[in-house]
Amino acid sequence: MSALTGLKLVAAKPTNKANPVIQRRHKVLGQLSEQIALAEASQRGESYVSTRTVVVRDKAAGTSQVQTRAKRVKQWWFFSETGRVCLHVRYGNRVLELAKGKNSVEVGTAKELVTVLEAVKAAVTAGELDTQIEAASAAVRARFAK
Repeated sequence: MSALTGLKLVAAKPTNKANPVIQRRHKVLGQLSEQIALAEASQRGESYVSTRTVVVRDKAAGTSQVQTRAKRVKQWWFFSETGRVCLHVRYGNRVLELAKGKNSVEVGTAKELVTVLEAVKAAVTAGELDTQIEAASAAVRARFAK
């Protein structure tokens, strides 16, 4: 016990409650990282495959196995009527309203897409879209509260 005598001992409980604003921001940042990887692969003419880890249980044998499976990633950009590339920013499956009545960013050409995605990622990191993300999250919560 002599090793513990020099230490300050306290009764403390860990808090597992993270700030929900930060959690939602990190969710969007993860999705933006996948969109950037998808855009870069598209520019190189390659396909992008995101993976996720799944635990598969065999009830008969009583064993479990960890497997890696492909995850479908939908692209957030599209071509408008004018032929320009436009980008929706999403929270889950909801499109964020970036400004009053405006829900997409006009990128221009496909070569500029990665730089625009990086700029949107910087805006999310700075917290500029927190109110829009909160509104989308509240809409999802309200839908499932019924």
